[in-house]
Amino acid sequence: MRSITTFDLQYAHRFYGFKGEAQYLHGHTGVMTIEVEDTVNEGVNMVFPCNEIRKTAWNVLQNFDHALILREDDPLLPAILGVYEKQGILNGHPQNTMKGPAFKTELATAYPDARLVVTKETMTVEGFIKIVYDLLKDKLNIAKIKFTSGVNAASMEFDTHNNIDRCPLCGISLDDNGVCPKCGYRKPKP
Repeated sequence: MRSITTFDLQYAHRFYGFKGEAQYLHGHTGVMTIEVEDTVNEGVNMVFPCNEIRKTAWNVLQNFDHALILREDDPLLPAILGVYEKQGILNGHPQNTMKGPAFKTELATAYPDARLVVTKETMTVEGFIKIVYDLLKDKLNIAKIKFTSGVNAASMEFDTHNNIDRCPLCGISLDDNGVCPKCGYRKPKP
């Protein structure tokens, strides 16, 4: 069975090197749907609480919301960084509070203080799905991600392994020590 939740994201990007309208800097409203699959947790009668899927995924996704997303070789990147430096916002601003922790993967690097994500590939709907799955695959048992942005949409299904230990009291993932970060439940030692 699957638990499903959606996210609205606002972002700006461009397709560097593309021959068409998308080569210009432009913004989007995107909708991401994440489906988490597992057995129904008998203690809470659900696969995974949707509000906990939201919290776990939003911790990563908020770095993309109201952010500029550019490819690492885009010549706009140094110019943007220069403008941010001159404005004194490169390393953050007191009002920049809606940000997740910085991350660096093979596919993308988030600079939350600058509201900037730098990607290895052009940020298409397909590329965004790959980035998000890579960031969340060890935190959620993701079966499918769908992302719609303007008239563009893509989805991808993933093999699930159902091997994430979950709390029998509230259904969320246990931490590395077998403790529920929400209610404090401790997994019995074998």
